[in-house]
Amino acid sequence: MRLYLINPSNPLVSIVRVRENRWNRYRVWKPLSLMVLAGLTPVEWEVSIVDENLGVPDYPSMPLPDLVGITAFTSQANRAYEVASHFRRLGVPVVMGGIHATMCIDEVMEHVDSVVTGEGEGIWTQVLEDARHGCLKRRYDGGLAEISDIPAARHDLLATGYAFGAIQTTRGCPLNCSFCSVTAFNGAHYRMRSIGDVVREFQSIHEKHVLVVDDNLIGTRPEHIARAKEMFRSIAQANLKKKWVAQATINFADDEELLALAMKAGCRGIFIGFESPAQEGLLEIGKKFNLLKGRDFRASVRRIQRHGILVVGSFIIGLDIDEPGIGKRIAKAASQYGVDHLNALFLTPLPGTRLWDQMKAEGRIALDTFPEDWKYYTLTFPVARYKNLSLDGISNEMLSCDRTFYSMPRILRRVWGNLWGRRQPLISLVANLSYRKNFQLSCKAYAAFKHYLGNRNDCVKKL
Repeated sequence: MRLYLINPSNPLVSIVRVRENRWNRYRVWKPLSLMVLAGLTPVEWEVSIVDENLGVPDYPSMPLPDLVGITAFTSQANRAYEVASHFRRLGVPVVMGGIHATMCIDEVMEHVDSVVTGEGEGIWTQVLEDARHGCLKRRYDGGLAEISDIPAARHDLLATGYAFGAIQTTRGCPLNCSFCSVTAFNGAHYRMRSIGDVVREFQSIHEKHVLVVDDNLIGTRPEHIARAKEMFRSIAQANLKKKWVAQATINFADDEELLALAMKAGCRGIFIGFESPAQEGLLEIGKKFNLLKGRDFRASVRRIQRHGILVVGSFIIGLDIDEPGIGKRIAKAASQYGVDHLNALFLTPLPGTRLWDQMKAEGRIALDTFPEDWKYYTLTFPVARYKNLSLDGISNEMLSCDRTFYSMPRILRRVWGNLWGRRQPLISLVANLSYRKNFQLSCKAYAAFKHYLGNRNDCVKKL
């Protein structure tokens, strides 16, 4: 039996355009969920993983599979349906899972033979068994998987083409921010893999650099922090010689022992969601955790950096409190905090979030011709109606933000600071140049986006 597991691409996502920007090789991640499912697949299945972010293959020239499995984030839905249509025309059954399939099940069912909602690990072997006997059900509900039963991912199936490997050590996030679908999909309960399993899987990854894909690496409670420390100790003792980056909340900076252990274990970068430079903005999106203890963000960032760990700060443009000038205010705040890299995104209502429910109820979903418009739900296009910013206005704010933070003098200043502080100056330079190059791609993308909206509005007027 032959199985294809496919991660569809979205050509509108600039960071996967490795040919246009060679630095993007360091910002394209492996489809870990498919690698985990491959690890659960019985030996009688011949498994191939196709990641279209490395290039779309010539499907007609490939051997015909017995089953196709597709995962998709919302912005990948259009391409997922195209791939599904191709194989279904050939009589190959297609099953689709992932976050979009879970949040938009009725839509997805129109395009595939079977849908897996929730986390698929607990139900995957049943799906394969039913497919083998030709009796696929229309829907399977995976719910929340028992994380201790999840095997190591099949890292051998995608052995080349990536600068970073990938691993997951926890699932779930209790913060439940209004714009984020993690809690809706993975639950609020913080679930932790066995430390021994994590170390063994780390050893199986051949890349020297690894992305830890956890949405919140160290959690929020004392027992979570204690477990993170123990994991870092075990990774360090294993002497894996891996350098890794991860996502965490700002409380990552609160514990000097934790930071020292993380550095010793190989941590070289941490992605932190600051979201808004204003307290009112944090309250608006439910990010109250950042407001605890009257935190000094600059001091927190410096504390992390003193351990040789780079900090990427994420911010959102388009909150109801945001007014003209927010782009430069975010760039200024990021510089004041001292982050090494800034990742600014548009406020995007994703299905399954409280933000989606709110904006839909208020009639503020601007791009609502589905499934066609899903391709713009990348977090890098303004797809909603924003309270104080027009379409042109919010696009210009984003460009102003990136232009200010990623000016060449500021890049050189940051890289010099990293060189002086012995904090990964080469990685810092590569990442800054990647963001700067993608700024130029963003200018072209916004122009094409406005042209698309103009043509669509003209068609509506004619009707």
